[in-house]
Amino acid sequence: MNNDNNSAASNRKNSAEVNNDVSPDLNNMDALSLYLKSTAGSRKGRAIPPLENWHPENVADMDLVIKENGEWWHEGGEMTRESLVSLFATILWKEENEGIVEYFLKTPVQKIRIQVEDAPLLINDVGIVNEGSESWLEFTTTTGDVVRLDDEHQIILKAYNAKDRNTTDHTTSDVEIDADSYQGKIPETQIRPYMPVRNGLTALIGRNTFYHLTEIGELKEQDGKVILTLQSGGNSYQLSMPAD
Repeated sequence: MNNDNNSAASNRKNSAEVNNDVSPDLNNMDALSLYLKSTAGSRKGRAIPPLENWHPENVADMDLVIKENGEWWHEGGEMTRESLVSLFATILWKEENEGIVEYFLKTPVQKIRIQVEDAPLLINDVGIVNEGSESWLEFTTTTGDVVRLDDEHQIILKAYNAKDRNTTDHTTSDVEIDADSYQGKIPETQIRPYMPVRNGLTALIGRNTFYHLTEIGELKEQDGKVILTLQSGGNSYQLSMPAD
């Protein structure tokens, strides 16, 4: 009897392992949601899974777009369930090949290609966190990522072209933030502030959050520019903006 039970248990285990090797069709919103919830395992809260250790060969496409304002749209309709968006954001993955950038929702068995108009993440809050004798600027995204301003997570300025959905990287030393264009008064090329977050993903710093930064930091006019100096972790970080 014990041998039969052990054999049956072994068969069930082998069957489960085989099933894990078969790529399910996850390019369906409900199927992907159920899969992620069922495979969450012992991860607590909003833990990011080890995406860098997953190498699925199966690739599919989903009609999912992360808009330039941070909204997630599926099959032409906005995704309003914040819990679902946050869940999917934990498996966001970026790949670049010969200058072509693609974004995926990545699982151990499948990569699901999605479209991203600008940045895949959006920062909508910033605050000051005091630890001992040091103060840090801490940023939070709409999907729950938390990142501090430091040498590895500096604010980056990019030119964003709303017409062709294309961005060109620049350094903080040679690009100025155009406040008018950042408010959306100029419909095409804009200069926007971003921060690196995780796994090569960047987050757009939302307008209200950026304005809050100007209140937190020190503003000084120099050579026809307004220099915004931010203090975080005992270091200073500067951004240049045109003077009025």
